[in-house]
Amino acid sequence: MVIPRVVIAAPASGSGKTTVATGLMAALRRRGDKVAPFKVGPDYIDPGYHTLAAGRPGRNLDPVLVGESTIEPLFLRGAQGADIAVIEGVMGMFDGRDPASDFGSTAHIAKLLHAPVILVVDAWGQARSMAALVHGFRAFDTSIRLAGVIANRVGSSYHASILERACEEVGLPLLGALRRAESLQVPSRHLGLVTAAEHGPEATRVIDSMAHLVAGGVDLDAVTAVARSAGPLDGSAWQPDIEEAGRPVIGVAGGPAFTFGYAEHAELLAAAGADVAVFDPLHDSALPDGARGLVLPGGFPEQHAEALSANSGLRRAVAEFRGPVHAECGGLLFLVKSLDGHPMCGVLDATAEMTPSLSLGYRDAVAAADSPLGTEGMRWTGHEFHRTVVQPVHGAKAAWIWRDREANVVREGFVSGRVHASYLHTHPVANPAAIARFVACASA
Repeated sequence: MVIPRVVIAAPASGSGKTTVATGLMAALRRRGDKVAPFKVGPDYIDPGYHTLAAGRPGRNLDPVLVGESTIEPLFLRGAQGADIAVIEGVMGMFDGRDPASDFGSTAHIAKLLHAPVILVVDAWGQARSMAALVHGFRAFDTSIRLAGVIANRVGSSYHASILERACEEVGLPLLGALRRAESLQVPSRHLGLVTAAEHGPEATRVIDSMAHLVAGGVDLDAVTAVARSAGPLDGSAWQPDIEEAGRPVIGVAGGPAFTFGYAEHAELLAAAGADVAVFDPLHDSALPDGARGLVLPGGFPEQHAEALSANSGLRRAVAEFRGPVHAECGGLLFLVKSLDGHPMCGVLDATAEMTPSLSLGYRDAVAAADSPLGTEGMRWTGHEFHRTVVQPVHGAKAAWIWRDREANVVREGFVSGRVHASYLHTHPVANPAAIARFVACASA
């Protein structure tokens, strides 16, 4: 199967990957192309903007969470019916989980998908030096096909002409030169950008500006030609196994406070026999009719703690719910007694508060107890990303065990009755049996 595809990489974070990738998705869509958007790594925020820009769900490609062999099938599923796929990288091009390898990096995904790469370079303060930088990235791993460069934060037309000559000096085309545009800055906070759902109409305005900038400064035909130079892929698209479990209604929290979910999660719930019903804890006063299970994904409830607390009807409904509950990170915070002093659902006898410390990184976790997701000993690699801390829960078992960098044993999360709550973000494609077990538990 031949799917035109291109990876948008950069030498480092902050170079302009998101601006270029998101603007490219939107500009190509407005030209009439059907664009499939992807993001390398576990990031939840960029795919929200990709979804708005491309008009179809942004999906993640993360070999750390789902394994190398699953990347091509997930890509093929997300690219079905598309004219072109745009894949935004993560951090610097060769930065992955392990500092000694490129596993989980942008480069890793480019190799797994045999996709050409366009390098986005922050050109502020450099001219001919661009040639040395680009040459170094191309020579570092010759199994990757670096097909062109887009210069970001270019000062003038003369500056662009110098950069073009620098790229030509090492045999690569300059496919675009984007002028400095401070108006494109998306608000950020303690864990990164503000999500597209929270940004509301302003998110659409920012994407419009990105599309205008890219359409005016990037040769879209040349980028499309690069994407079309990618060869065929031999695999098959990922498909969840279809089961029947009595069609239980699974309520999935959404809205501005709970945006950290993978598109495949709802697809797997449905394939396992569930009817998925999304509800917004900020505004809905009751759970979905007939809900038999609850999924509370991550997000930024700490930014909406007062509004969540004010929705006493919904909080009471969650507190009285007796079906299985799967809560991750933000979902965990929603289940405790209070978050920064604001009353929450009180399902777990614990409190949560902001902290200056950031917990960040992949975790190779082992289930510490039986739960609606699996049995004790189940293994699952996830990702931790938070600046809050939850005080211990009385009478609850830990959800996960892992070892930190100093080989210390860490016991994290809580299993209490039919509730599985943890800071660990997991990708359901890595363990579809856990999703099927959860739906079966809701059906019982």
